[in-house]
Amino acid sequence: MNSFSRQCRLTAASLAVMTVAAGAAACSSGSGGTSTKGPGSGTYTVWDPYPQFDKTSAWAKLLDQCGTKAGVKIKRTAFDTSDLGNKTLLAAQQGNSPDVLIVDNPMVSTLAEAGVLTTTDDTKLDTSKVDPNLLAAGQSGGKTYGTPIGANTLALYYNKKVLKQAGVDIASVKDWTSLTAALAKVKQAGKKGITFSAIGTEEGSFQFLPWFWGSGAKLTALDSSQGVSALTLWKDWLKNGYAPNSVLNNTQTTSWQEFASGDYAFAENGTWQLAGAKKAGFDYGVLPIPAATGGNTAAPTGGEFVTVPVQQDTGRYATSEKLVTCLTSADNLYDTDTTLSYVAPTSEVQDKQVAANADLKPWVDAVKAAKGRTSDGLGTTYPKISEQMWKAVQSALSGSKSPKDALSAAQSAAK
Repeated sequence: MNSFSRQCRLTAASLAVMTVAAGAAACSSGSGGTSTKGPGSGTYTVWDPYPQFDKTSAWAKLLDQCGTKAGVKIKRTAFDTSDLGNKTLLAAQQGNSPDVLIVDNPMVSTLAEAGVLTTTDDTKLDTSKVDPNLLAAGQSGGKTYGTPIGANTLALYYNKKVLKQAGVDIASVKDWTSLTAALAKVKQAGKKGITFSAIGTEEGSFQFLPWFWGSGAKLTALDSSQGVSALTLWKDWLKNGYAPNSVLNNTQTTSWQEFASGDYAFAENGTWQLAGAKKAGFDYGVLPIPAATGGNTAAPTGGEFVTVPVQQDTGRYATSEKLVTCLTSADNLYDTDTTLSYVAPTSEVQDKQVAANADLKPWVDAVKAAKGRTSDGLGTTYPKISEQMWKAVQSALSGSKSPKDALSAAQSAAK
């Protein structure tokens, strides 16, 4: 590749990465430092978005074990998700990319288009066991860039006591009409309906997407009648008092805190809240988000891809492939995804997870119906579309524009 062309692509990519990272859904927190490769070919660098795991953690030990198995030493650096994309682009510009990069899945297509990542053809990485809908988040231009380490997605948590007091049978909730009817009963019983995150960041888009896709709408036509029906659903919930006005500023964390109070019937949230749900002190259940006319809607996939950045010394790829294969092997995936509260990307490990914890069954179902935000060939155009989507949601829910006008403006801007 022409070095000047690659430099231009790296510069453009850095802007797209900042947009996605600004509101990355279900991301880790903490801080990391810069890292360079150790001396000699016997040291391989790994960058990940898990600063919550220190060198004594099971994750760090797994990295070391995979290094030992491959006959090399691992030098690991952890970054915030929001920092990792830009650090990666800077390292690529400087010719100092890590050997293995674990990155939030919406960033994969941006980094790939910038020429930062190798394809699985380059590294001979086997992805044949990965569920196709999850692998799609790391595909661009007909090529695959890495493999998912796990996935999370969204579903509806529900408070069994609140629903019982309102006379709602959860089995009756199968589509938007029956869900809205349940919310009406809950309000009539003096309880609160549903909480979610509609904040003006990627988190807001992440939470709106199940309803948008569940209407039959496509991201290439934000202002379709189906898209308008999805935003109208949310708008009507606020207007009728089924959802609180706080959703406009809610992150997924603050939305969860509202549900954890025990006053709400439903909360749209993710796999990563399972531990918090068990600590909430009330009996809860999980329901895949219904599509407009029934069935499970596609919710967006969260989670990271394990990738191999481009190296000047292509001879390093063989060992990098060994490291990635070790990290994503069936045995290691089970332990890692349990630690991360992720659903595994392969049916083999998903079955093992459900056998060990029946609570994961609805999450496995939701993940199987999920799709990547950059799927459908959107790639690097997704961040721009998403930004206009969350702005439209904010405009409609705040009352400054009708759902139709808000999405029409969004579609014009996204073009």
